[in-house]
Amino acid sequence: MQETPSQYRARRCTAPDCGLRFPVTDGSPLGSTCPLCRAPTEWVDAAYVTHGVSSPDASLPRAEASAPEPSDGSRLRVEALLDNIRSLRNVGSMFRTADGAGVSHLHLGGVTPTPEHPKLAKTALGAERSVPWSRHLDACAAAGELCAAGRRLWALEGGPRSVSIFDPSVARAAAELRASGDTVVLVLGHEVSGVDPRIVDLCERVIHLPMVGIKDSLNVSVALGVAAYLLRFGPGADPVAPH
Repeated sequence: MQETPSQYRARRCTAPDCGLRFPVTDGSPLGSTCPLCRAPTEWVDAAYVTHGVSSPDASLPRAEASAPEPSDGSRLRVEALLDNIRSLRNVGSMFRTADGAGVSHLHLGGVTPTPEHPKLAKTALGAERSVPWSRHLDACAAAGELCAAGRRLWALEGGPRSVSIFDPSVARAAAELRASGDTVVLVLGHEVSGVDPRIVDLCERVIHLPMVGIKDSLNVSVALGVAAYLLRFGPGADPVAPH
């Protein structure tokens, strides 16, 4: 019997100089005080259900569906917005992945830990010093600012709009942005509740990694690695010179 999906809702700190926004299970007493400044928090926006991803075999890529070669032969510029990712280990791993794949900036939203936390370095292994990052108490507001600055937001998330990252349309869109010099911001969300729906609404694309086993998603740091490497080094990108 299929389990009823949990509902989540955002809480926001009421302190004027804080404004931290983060998701909790709808109706849960957790999060009634801000984890940063300990001020009271309030419920904001409507409750939502996070989307799992199920991918039938038909959604897997076809051999003939390859992306066209971009005119300038460059590599797609990729940044990432981390929406309330809690785990120090996950975020540290994402810094290491960003360093390896050439993700040019990590936008750390809500409760996402920053390199200021001494334990993050255990999994970042020095990458926290090489990858530019910025802190945003409200990831929704950060997403809006990125859109206003001309970034192209792509959510790595399930839901009715989501298509496989291996869909030919995604490869074509990546090639077009690569040729035009635009920047894609991959948006990844909270380990349980996913990407805030208000951020998803701002994204021009919603993509997912096909899952053929019993689970509906990968670890969030692994998902960033797969998506970032595919977009940066997939069809149409410049070859990588050996070290």
